[in-house]
Amino acid sequence: MSRPRLALVNASHAAQNTRRNFRRELDADLVEFHVVDEQYPEGFDYDGFVVTGSRSSVYWDEPWYEPTTEWVREAIDRGLPALGICFGHQLLADVLGGTVEDMGEYELGYRTVEQVGADPVFDGVGEEFLVFTTHSDAVTELPPGAELIAENDYGVHGFRKGGVVGVQAHPEYDQRTAEAVTRGKDLPDERIEAVCADITDESYAAACESKQVFENFLQRVRTEAPAAASDD
Repeated sequence: MSRPRLALVNASHAAQNTRRNFRRELDADLVEFHVVDEQYPEGFDYDGFVVTGSRSSVYWDEPWYEPTTEWVREAIDRGLPALGICFGHQLLADVLGGTVEDMGEYELGYRTVEQVGADPVFDGVGEEFLVFTTHSDAVTELPPGAELIAENDYGVHGFRKGGVVGVQAHPEYDQRTAEAVTRGKDLPDERIEAVCADITDESYAAACESKQVFENFLQRVRTEAPAAASDD
């Protein structure tokens, strides 16, 4: 398999930035479904899938959440490899039986994350690495049988359960997205300006190391065809 076909489960409310970022980072044929607008995948004829970030929370009563998780659950049961980013990481944890809760604070800006163990999704990434973060929810209890693969002082930053991987931060972000998201937060001006001041070429270049997770995920997709990805 040279170029995987992936379902992009786009849960973002600002779909354009999300679309641009993931299409840049994923060397795959992406079939996008903007689930916030109730556009859901049909069938399972994909080599894997990716769930994006969102300003929603998994515990909100959103009309699109249950249909999305129903598809995700069956896709996992059929053996499709999955990668979740930020909200996507939380959604995958929730679907698999983990717990997601409000942190009572924001982790925002370029932050250092530490690997736990040596998971293949972080091949080529340092034991400690920089990445842009923006979240006020966190996975506080891993799904049964899941392994912690990354963390920092805010808590869980990555988990794996079989072919399902969640990453809390945003390795896909470019500088434009990082600043736009930061300025959209309802936080004190001083904190907003401090985070924006750190969105520099140097910080972005250092954080680009973490983008390796996308190629590592795709490499696994290429070498591990799903056991039951058809509609049969």
